[in-house]
Amino acid sequence: MAQQQKPPEDLMNYEALAQDALRGVVKAALKVAAAPGGIPGDHHFYITFRTRAPGVSGPPDLLGKYPDEMTIVLQNQYWDLAPGETFFTVTLKFGGSPKKLSVPYAAVTRFVDPHVKFSLHFEPPPVDVEPVGLDEPEEPAAPARPVDDGPKVVSLDQFRKK
Repeated sequence: MAQQQKPPEDLMNYEALAQDALRGVVKAALKVAAAPGGIPGDHHFYITFRTRAPGVSGPPDLLGKYPDEMTIVLQNQYWDLAPGETFFTVTLKFGGSPKKLSVPYAAVTRFVDPHVKFSLHFEPPPVDVEPVGLDEPEEPAAPARPVDDGPKVVSLDQFRKK
């Protein structure tokens, strides 16, 4: 009876290296979007990220509404987009009020440009117990809603130019 050999151990961790390289595509696309003139043509981005991943920050009331994942849309109305080396910041309107988000690239789970049917999916990062806020809440945050398996989409249709 032949002895079954154990597959070789990937000491290089190629899967993680590939994930990091593909997150570089997200960073490069955001750098184009942050340049004068913004996102070219009809391109636009849906970016899904884990709201409780290490380094994610934003208003606690907003992040509390999305206890697992949140999808933001960068198309016509976004401000102060600043893609850094390890994270990006952007200001979007939620409920008519501008809110600043800071998202590490490692927290991104999906990046989609529906205009050209381009998408990237990433392994979800580990999550923290509580989201980190940019602003200290004035009163205790409401308890988080139960987490469901579906992604959360934040619609910005009401802000689009008609």
